[in-house]
Amino acid sequence: MNKKWKFYNINEKKVEEISKKYNINKLLATILVNRNITEEEQIRIFLNPTRKDFHDPFLMPDMDIAVNRIITSIKNKEDIIIYGDYDVDGITSTTVLKSFLETQGLKVDTYIPNRLLEGYGLNNNAIEEISTKDYKLMITVDCGISAVDEIQYANTLGLETIVTDHHEPGEDLPNALAVIDAKRKDNKYPFRELAGVGVVFKLIQAISQKLNLEEKEYLKYLDIVCVGTISDIVPLVDENRVIAKLGLKLVEQTKNLGLKSIIMSSGYQKIDSNLISFGIAPRINACGRMGHQEDALKLLLSSDINQVQELTEKLNDFNKQRQDTEKRIYLEAIEQIEENNLDEKNVIVLTGENWHHGVIGIVSSKITDMYFKPSILLCLDNQTNLGKGSGRSISGFDLYEALTECGDVIDKFGGHSMAIGITVKKDKIQEFKDKFEEIANNYKIEEIVPIINIDAKLNIAELSKEIVKSLKDLEPFGEANKMPLFAFKNLKIDSIRALSEGKHLKLTLKDDNTIINAIGFNMGYLSDEYLIGDKIDVVGTIEINTFNGVDSLQINIKDIMRSV
Repeated sequence: MNKKWKFYNINEKKVEEISKKYNINKLLATILVNRNITEEEQIRIFLNPTRKDFHDPFLMPDMDIAVNRIITSIKNKEDIIIYGDYDVDGITSTTVLKSFLETQGLKVDTYIPNRLLEGYGLNNNAIEEISTKDYKLMITVDCGISAVDEIQYANTLGLETIVTDHHEPGEDLPNALAVIDAKRKDNKYPFRELAGVGVVFKLIQAISQKLNLEEKEYLKYLDIVCVGTISDIVPLVDENRVIAKLGLKLVEQTKNLGLKSIIMSSGYQKIDSNLISFGIAPRINACGRMGHQEDALKLLLSSDINQVQELTEKLNDFNKQRQDTEKRIYLEAIEQIEENNLDEKNVIVLTGENWHHGVIGIVSSKITDMYFKPSILLCLDNQTNLGKGSGRSISGFDLYEALTECGDVIDKFGGHSMAIGITVKKDKIQEFKDKFEEIANNYKIEEIVPIINIDAKLNIAELSKEIVKSLKDLEPFGEANKMPLFAFKNLKIDSIRALSEGKHLKLTLKDDNTIINAIGFNMGYLSDEYLIGDKIDVVGTIEINTFNGVDSLQINIKDIMRSV
């Protein structure tokens, strides 16, 4: 597929100025300028944030009301319950709030809905069950902002509620005692992109300040807050950057037995955003996806080493089950696409009888990445005669907006521009496919081309291990702070072969007398398209690869084209 290479317009004067003023190399300065991090305070916070860089938590809406009510609970030794969510953000939010409140002498219980049986967010059955117990207060984490009816139902049952959330509110806010969400229309808080666990962190910071506790009483949870923040794919800028950068330092020396155990079992050697995104998050998420959300929570809360080891094995087993299920559905999806030439359509809609609802969102994401087309996967349920599923989109096509035009053939849907959940009656599925295809055609979706944003054009002779190591100052990478990409032009292929049964591409590339290794994951098919001696341009990240104790520079290729 053709991709558009887009280079930043580099302000060389500003790069030179920043490089000299902050004593950093020009490549690092270039990337800062490309990300519009050019002011002194911006640069300091981005490269070296401190605990003094957190915003005042009491600027968040309803924070003072929530804090006063929780302090009343502490004084009266009331029993409270936390209502969370089954993903990493929800599990870490619940872990942090429960752990903190218990240090203040409160008895705290938790409720995490089952993804497969209850779905996301609050539901009346759960609220009714909670109300039959002697709880005075319910605090929601990573959910609740859209639960207008459910919280009103809780009110009728005499259950007070504090909502902490980070999702977009609807037209009406829930009638809760307090609603803490920086995305509220009346918000005065200077940063609105916190994860759910970030909002919880602000809550325990505010309680600590009100009770005159030492800073360490809330800062010690930054390892768990960091895990939830990076895993939830929120923009790693501003306060999220502070949380992630400081939190990773605590992850390195975490005292949380569960987190330590997951890290050891993941096989990752370095403590960085990759460990969290690809080592920790999938294991925690696998519990919720497979309907065993409580095990992830127990692991992060446990102080029993034997229980921790047992639960870690469970998480690994659930993750393996998730991977196997995902692989099966993916292969079935690809077969459907190839048999029916669905890759020629503007959008890809697939159905399956025995597809697992907890993993089809991941498969949809892979299908969209592979074909660069919006995709929706539906699990067919013969008992309800419904197709329930998930969809993913491409940049430039608002999936949520498109589905609003399919209201007459959809039972219900929700989500945002890039990801949705959807339910369609079985006898309406073909009609939905046709209408969705027509809408995508009207949007001229075939004209959307994937864009690769390139930070700089480099020569391999200019590279050194010191320069590559300096890029670690940009960590942690994530949403709104992607790993920098570089273009290398007119490189001669010195060697080329496929690895892992044809899956990956391995090359050595030459420029004059300088040779560098390169790897292209999932690009093994290109080994037949290029020959030794061909001149190519590549875009990729630069990294230090360690093999048999020897370090060498390597390009991790994201795209290739022939030199012109």
